[in-house]
Amino acid sequence: MDASDLEDAINNAKNESAPEAKAEAEVPQMSKDEEIGFHKGALNTLVAERNELVKMIGNVEAIVQAHVGRLKELGVEIK
Repeated sequence: MDASDLEDAINNAKNESAPEAKAEAEVPQMSKDEEIGFHKGALNTLVAERNELVKMIGNVEAIVQAHVGRLKELGVEIK
């Protein structure tokens, strides 16, 4: 694989996506209040998702520890 071929492919992909970037720039702007509401809503959703992820990690950790404990009881050394 030639590195210059890879660079050419990347540059071509960037050039092809340029018209899309121009179209996105023409999207009507939100008012400041609408944008604030949008970001607050996004943060509320992300915080709720993060809290659920923390719960899931706690559950997985408890199960892992139960398996490790049982293996130790069976004489298996865990490092």
